[in-house]
Amino acid sequence: MDEVVELELPARPDVLALARLVVGAVVAGEPLFDEERIDDLRLAVSEACTNAIEAQQGRNGDDGDQRPILVRCRLASGRVEVEVRDHGGGFDQAGLSLHPPVTDPSRLHYERGLGIPLIRMLSDSVEFRRTADGTAVIMIFEPRPLPDPKPIT
Repeated sequence: MDEVVELELPARPDVLALARLVVGAVVAGEPLFDEERIDDLRLAVSEACTNAIEAQQGRNGDDGDQRPILVRCRLASGRVEVEVRDHGGGFDQAGLSLHPPVTDPSRLHYERGLGIPLIRMLSDSVEFRRTADGTAVIMIFEPRPLPDPKPIT
């Protein structure tokens, strides 16, 4: 049976904790997802929501787009699909700057722009779709296999 929770949230940073809490609570009832995997999902949702909020923040001193961002979480067949949709005008994926590998010390010089690489790393698949007036980020999360229990000797 599918479970779907849909939130319309104001495009404000103070709602990030609510998005993490609700999505984490939906998935917490799924026994295939351990706490570590749920933490991955919460972090990816937080990054996607932060990007959506920033996309809608005011430019040139205006108040920005006041429409809510949408967060939809669907739990079905042992996997989770989360969609975060904004009205921020969209972005060009090809225009994203490349960052050095995580192991490269120069990576420490990057304070911003790590959200999308982090989302890609944490989710099993991610798609960025242009909408009529913004972007929809669709993330798929699969449970991670649990380690084999060690035999008692």
